[in-house]
Amino acid sequence: MKKIMLSVLTCFFAVLSFAQTADKMIKHSGEKLDVKIIKVGETTIIYKFPGEDAEQTIGKFAVAKITYGGSGRSEDISEKIDISGKDDWEKVQIITDPSAVIGLKKGEDVSGKTSGLISYNSAGSADKKATKRIKQDAAELGAPFVLLVADKADGYGIKQSIKKGVAYSYK
Repeated sequence: MKKIMLSVLTCFFAVLSFAQTADKMIKHSGEKLDVKIIKVGETTIIYKFPGEDAEQTIGKFAVAKITYGGSGRSEDISEKIDISGKDDWEKVQIITDPSAVIGLKKGEDVSGKTSGLISYNSAGSADKKATKRIKQDAAELGAPFVLLVADKADGYGIKQSIKKGVAYSYK
């Protein structure tokens, strides 16, 4: 009888400890997810929902924090970027990797370009001006990220830079 009781208690505590190993992922949007973290990569996080085998991917920019259920250790993933208007354009981040925006909300198209026909820009200054304009467009929308989809520089005597992207936000 003692052995049976000991076996039952051992199984109970094994199941209880397994159930408590769910990791918690907190997104910048405020959403809290109970998941199992598979891998934290350079720009993405791979995870599974409890009871599912399908792996999910989310960009690190969308995630604020992970708390690992097994050890209780917490890891800050990314800082939230607050954009309150066009004046915050310098905070906007340009992203070139599409996987980095997974989990963020897609917004409007944004663009930035320097003047056309007659321009006194060097190639470097034209690029800086176009970058500033695309960031200002995103900041005006309240978006802290721009996924760059086109970056064209015209260098035939006229220094012009054209950038096109998509604004992304947390919600």
